[in-house]
Amino acid sequence: MTQIQDNQARQWGMLCHLTALCVFVGVPFGNILGPLIIWVLKREMHPFIDDQGRESVNFQISMIIYTFMAGILVIVGIGILLLIALAVFEVVVVIVAAVRASEGVSYRYPVTIRFLK
Repeated sequence: MTQIQDNQARQWGMLCHLTALCVFVGVPFGNILGPLIIWVLKREMHPFIDDQGRESVNFQISMIIYTFMAGILVIVGIGILLLIALAVFEVVVVIVAAVRASEGVSYRYPVTIRFLK
């Protein structure tokens, strides 16, 4: 495998993570659609893209579940704080994952439910 292909794999792996931030600029379900589209289109190009795309999609599905549960807890008052904490946590770990992927390092998100294996 040539260095150009490795660089491309790292860039696509990084984009699998960064496109999840689309939801914060108003794209409905952008946090899942962005990584999912890149993963589906590019996963056969390189095993690293397959790995990081799957990891990103799993994390975003998990975050939707956690956000839904925190939304229910808004009724008892602590949900708003949890929603804010989840949003900050998501941005931070997505940026860390993107940096690691750009370095060619496989990143594993914490608190992720592995739906896709």
